[in-house]
Amino acid sequence: MEDEQLLGIFNNQIRKGPAPIGYRKEVSPNTVRHISTTGEKGFISYSSLQEGNVESVIKEEIEYFKRMKQSFEWKVYSYDQPKELKEILLNKGFKVDEEEALMVISLEQHHSFLDYPLPNELKEITDKFGIDKIVQLENEIWNESHEELGMRLWRDKQTYPNSLYLYGVYQEERLVSAAWIYLETDTSFASLWGGSTLSPYRGRGYYTALLAARARKALEKGHRYLTVDASTMSRPILEKAGFHCLAFSYGCQSPTFT
Repeated sequence: MEDEQLLGIFNNQIRKGPAPIGYRKEVSPNTVRHISTTGEKGFISYSSLQEGNVESVIKEEIEYFKRMKQSFEWKVYSYDQPKELKEILLNKGFKVDEEEALMVISLEQHHSFLDYPLPNELKEITDKFGIDKIVQLENEIWNESHEELGMRLWRDKQTYPNSLYLYGVYQEERLVSAAWIYLETDTSFASLWGGSTLSPYRGRGYYTALLAARARKALEKGHRYLTVDASTMSRPILEKAGFHCLAFSYGCQSPTFT
């Protein structure tokens, strides 16, 4: 499948598709926005702008989310128009996150990682105790709080148990690596998250094992594509597994609205 065709499917099913868990979708003439129903920040998943209206639409969206008293992320992709959108948002007070690669793979083709032997230490995580261990793991790796992540994962797992699946690798009962997958509602996509491993345990194949476990779950549930916003560190591993970079994405964070 050509990149342009696959991007079209991604735009229609993900960027313009159903609201993710915990959000209410709203379609305006120029954007697709998602309003959090759980007290978190909202986000704009898609925009169709021109040089002549970019300033006014950005102003409208800022004012809209201000009225909602909800900060938001404007997700910009490298193929979005106008091409200076990221820089314009930066000049409007948005903070632009590090560049990530939009990586996609079709599971209709057979990939070697699907046959990767899963270690006995890899377990599915289904309870709050396990999710709390994920939070501790992420805190230790990134040296910052992931309490909000833990609350979201536990809420989503309770409310939508068939849409979120979490996995961890344990060494002597200690969680040393973890990752999870969302099966995106009414789409052909499943999105990959996490994949963090404590430094002393890297290089043992845990990332690939967690990738294989999640891919098998996606196939089992009938999702054709895996997608992930990959960091510079993760991209080479994913490319080796057969993922293809379609574009680059930038999370543009609005100022805090109270």
